[in-house]
Amino acid sequence: MTGPGRRLTQQDIAKMAGVSQTTVSLVLNKRGDAEVRIAPETRERVLRVIKETGYVADPAARRLADGRNRILGVFTYEAVFPTESADFYHPFLGGIEECAEEIGCDLLLFTSARAISGARRQIFNEESRVRLADGCLLLGRTVDRDDLARLLAEGIPFVSVGRRDDAGGPVPYVGADYPSAVRALVEQAVALGHRRLAYVGAGTGGESRADRLRGFHEGVAATGADGRHLPPGVSLEELAGVTAVFVEEHADCVALTKAAGERGMEIPRDLSILTLGAFTRPVQADTDFTGFRIPRREMGHRAVQLLAAVLETGGTPQELLPCELIAGSTLAPASGM
Repeated sequence: MTGPGRRLTQQDIAKMAGVSQTTVSLVLNKRGDAEVRIAPETRERVLRVIKETGYVADPAARRLADGRNRILGVFTYEAVFPTESADFYHPFLGGIEECAEEIGCDLLLFTSARAISGARRQIFNEESRVRLADGCLLLGRTVDRDDLARLLAEGIPFVSVGRRDDAGGPVPYVGADYPSAVRALVEQAVALGHRRLAYVGAGTGGESRADRLRGFHEGVAATGADGRHLPPGVSLEELAGVTAVFVEEHADCVALTKAAGERGMEIPRDLSILTLGAFTRPVQADTDFTGFRIPRREMGHRAVQLLAAVLETGGTPQELLPCELIAGSTLAPASGM
């Protein structure tokens, strides 16, 4: 049975009819070879379940199945299964899998693109199999711009999970609206009396980092606050006078909180700390940091929908999904408020 409000999928119909999802797909799409491969009684059983449940196939799924493999590729620029990254990437992959199931497609994870001599993975190499799939989803904090340019030039359908700058042309993507989220946090801090702010993080090395820093600068400019950009690993001495710090890497929030505690400082009474993301490396943390939630599962789900639309009608979709602000316990009024 499906939960309230959840759309029936081909897999649900297959379970009810006691057949494979492939059989359901063949029946729905009226493939020319279906008469040979499916017994009449099996076909009737599937059609009966469809009628009884009122199932209506997703139009995108029907069109994807027409003349295509119904296989969507997933290429990751970082390993997504090791312990240190599994928690960060799992929601993206969960959203991708969920939507692929809904539209009746299989997923193919490209793993043959080995990094050579310490270089990053690249899609195109001697063993590239990207064309086995109808289209491809790209996942990674940064991506290879040469890959993007070649995908665009060769007309290979793809969607990036994460905003990407142009690469010889606009890149189709679904990303998180980091600038708006960071601006909102800056405005919250200023409303609580914080005037001396600091952004701690690289601010470069990928669009997501650049977007966070841009949101910080925009928030500072809009509120008239004093804002500084400091590198990762900053010391408490370098933060002298700062009352609220915005930290790019969640793990750095933990390190900064620990260092403050060792100095006898109390968070957030003596220093407010706001996180601008999720854990990307393993760290023990019990603190409920103020910040925002990256819509990772939603991004993965939406990326598949957009790829289906690209396969159906073409185009270059570009969407940013809102981040949900988290109140947490590490932002308090500035001293004297």
